[in-house]
Amino acid sequence: MNKYELALVVSAKVEDEVRNATVEKAKEYITSLGGTITNVDEWGKKKLAYEIQKMGEGFYYFIQFDAEPSAPAELEQRLRIMDNVLRYLCVRQEA
Repeated sequence: MNKYELALVVSAKVEDEVRNATVEKAKEYITSLGGTITNVDEWGKKKLAYEIQKMGEGFYYFIQFDAEPSAPAELEQRLRIMDNVLRYLCVRQEA
């Protein structure tokens, strides 16, 4: 098992329940792929470096998890089609 970190930027134009459901869905994807979530950091609403889909702000989440090497590719494939996710990046953490 490797350690990974998922950076997730969720649209600021949706309600709190929808935003929380989006993050929960991402967590469910991680656990369904055999991963174990170790930490979730919510940074809150931040200004984006550039506009994405005509939005200047987004909610930032950082999710640390342990998973098999094949999990990040499958996770990114699932996140790519989620409506309220503006950007995502999954990176492997050094031991």
